[in-house]
Amino acid sequence: MMLRNESTVAMFFFVGFTNDPKLEVPFFLLFLSVYIFTLLANISIMVIVWLSPQLHTPMYFFLSQLAFLDLSFTSVISPKMLADLLTEKRIITFSGCIVQIFFFCGFGGTEFFLLAAMAFDRYVAVCSPLTYTVIMNNGMILRLVAGSYIGGFLDSLINTCCIYRLSFCGPDIMNHFVCDFPVLWKMSCTNILLNELILSIFASIIVGGSLLVIFVSYSYVFIAILKMGNTTRRSRAASTCLSHLTCVFLFYGSTFLNEIRPNASSSEVQYKVVTVILTILTPALNPLIYSLRNNTLKEAVRKILSWTFKTQ
Repeated sequence: MMLRNESTVAMFFFVGFTNDPKLEVPFFLLFLSVYIFTLLANISIMVIVWLSPQLHTPMYFFLSQLAFLDLSFTSVISPKMLADLLTEKRIITFSGCIVQIFFFCGFGGTEFFLLAAMAFDRYVAVCSPLTYTVIMNNGMILRLVAGSYIGGFLDSLINTCCIYRLSFCGPDIMNHFVCDFPVLWKMSCTNILLNELILSIFASIIVGGSLLVIFVSYSYVFIAILKMGNTTRRSRAASTCLSHLTCVFLFYGSTFLNEIRPNASSSEVQYKVVTVILTILTPALNPLIYSLRNNTLKEAVRKILSWTFKTQ
């Protein structure tokens, strides 16, 4: 009975991003501004792709899915984080923590698969332009997107279910602003070796596999670009690939930094900052990266705005 009581946790308490009262409001305004921009930017990309017939291509369909993932990924974290910056009682229930981890891991894992699918799309477009529409047909696109979601959330489901084998007997204070597997494991009084092993295996498969697809795809892409005699075509191909590679660098780079667990308490601040980069800043930067260098997307925006003003 004592073991059962120790294992039953009703809620956890977040330390939050900062416990300095002087910094709470400035951080709230900063993160709120970034979150609102992220919502508007990613929703705009989805709407523009949906409304513009010239953007009804595999590349822009994948881009709209990336916008949806970024929107969902940051929305799992940002609202709770913003609310906690304005309150002293930073509480999350055990079930709420499990739900947050499930969607945090699910959307994050899906994005790894989707970025690999986008790299494959660029490979086919650049290396096999004559058969591009045949290979990247609607069935292939839907399989790649559905497979990304299934793979990401299957990984999340397995790792989340493994939490239920753990017993929690205190302390119940998380020195973070989000539920994450390693943070939760620190509060467990059960051997976490199995949980770490399962997470490491799935992370290696997902991250390593997607990176391999991206690396192989772009190896062929760069070779094909170098062989192109037409400067305009070479520049256009390099531009679309560069935008995608920048997003890959941001997402994978912040993920790798986030996995470096600090041992010293002073490094916990660095851990929180890296988590902010991964969950809040990266989803805000992806729309900028694609929109600023994409003339087709800009032209679609101009047409939509022109049509809107004419109808008024």
